[in-house]
Amino acid sequence: MTPERIMAWAIPGFFVLIAIEFAVARWRGHKAYRSNDAINSLGLGVISQIVGVFSKLLSVGIYAWCVQHLGVFHLAANSVWVWFSALLLYDFLYYWLHRMGHEVNVLWAAHVVHHQSEDYNLTTALRQTGSGVLLGWLFYLPMALLGYPVEVFVVVALIDLLYQFWVHTGEIDKLGWFDRVFCSPSNHRAHHAVNDRYLDKNYGGILILWDRLFGTFTEENDSEPPVFGTRSPLQSWNPLWANAEVYWAMAQDAWHAERWRDKLQLWFRPPGWRPADVTARFPKPAFDIDHPRYDPPMSRGFTVYLLLQFALLLGMSIHFLALVPVAPLPTLLLYAGYLVASLCVLGVLMEGRRSATWLEGVRVVATALVSVLSGKWFGIAHLDGYMMLAIAVIFGLSALALPWLHGGQRALSLHDGAAPV
Repeated sequence: MTPERIMAWAIPGFFVLIAIEFAVARWRGHKAYRSNDAINSLGLGVISQIVGVFSKLLSVGIYAWCVQHLGVFHLAANSVWVWFSALLLYDFLYYWLHRMGHEVNVLWAAHVVHHQSEDYNLTTALRQTGSGVLLGWLFYLPMALLGYPVEVFVVVALIDLLYQFWVHTGEIDKLGWFDRVFCSPSNHRAHHAVNDRYLDKNYGGILILWDRLFGTFTEENDSEPPVFGTRSPLQSWNPLWANAEVYWAMAQDAWHAERWRDKLQLWFRPPGWRPADVTARFPKPAFDIDHPRYDPPMSRGFTVYLLLQFALLLGMSIHFLALVPVAPLPTLLLYAGYLVASLCVLGVLMEGRRSATWLEGVRVVATALVSVLSGKWFGIAHLDGYMMLAIAVIFGLSALALPWLHGGQRALSLHDGAAPV
């Protein structure tokens, strides 16, 4: 079974756990979820999975070449100790990738996506970068050089990733001895916090022992609850901008820097570092830990509409992952483009931008017309009559509902003093 199929099977399980966490939080009186933030986090997770489909040649392909041509040993994939040691070594290397992701600007530009949410819940676990593959593979080359087979590497990487899902919750308290050995919800809450006491700590994926060994461990303190997000708040629901914001900021600073030395070293300095001349000419406001969370107002009807549209896109994303082993590359590229563009439209729609309603109208009408008139869908050569009727009704009604929803959203924005949509 391929990693894409495993993820396609895992996604329903994720949503069962998200529903349980949501119910527990409501029962306890905690406001753990906001619709816009959850949609944004999950949408970024979808884009990360889509990018992963097309980046295997870079990550797994280079790894496989190194194992075959540079591997010192030829380790057996049917050995228990090979699997156990591979998971341990992968987690150790993940610690250093994760740590460097907080200490090197160009690596932070990829990793920042995972930290942008100002909420902390299980959807945050699925908020993943789309650009981490560009440099992340470098950290795992030691496994290739030692000769760990590709299939072992891929599976232990998936185990390490799946383990980290459950620690992104605020509904599980401290766990005693477990917190001292493993990455746990308490330990990882501290990692995501922007408070001074927690900043850049607790990098472990499965084991927190690495942090204790290398001096980066801190304990969650009940007297100072973690505040989540980043020290340069995203202030957007656009998933492409979420992936690009730090790269763009670095590129601007590099352009404005007068010395070539600064233009180059900026990419490898710690996050937040800026050349002195750039800081003087283009100052940024100091971080305020008490700043209000980014939360443009949304009417109830508008929220229901967004949740429905996102649920449809999520189902399509699962279908996309299931098609990966069998569909031709052009079909996958077109499907991926449709999904990413649709998620971006929903993002700007949640921001209340003037053009967003028109963009969404074009999207839903085009989805209905193209699929119904052609009788096809990505990877499906012939849609049956019931499927075409369902698409026509769902996306047709969506187009008809948009003007009404736009009016209610505009009235809410004006009432709350926000910019009119």
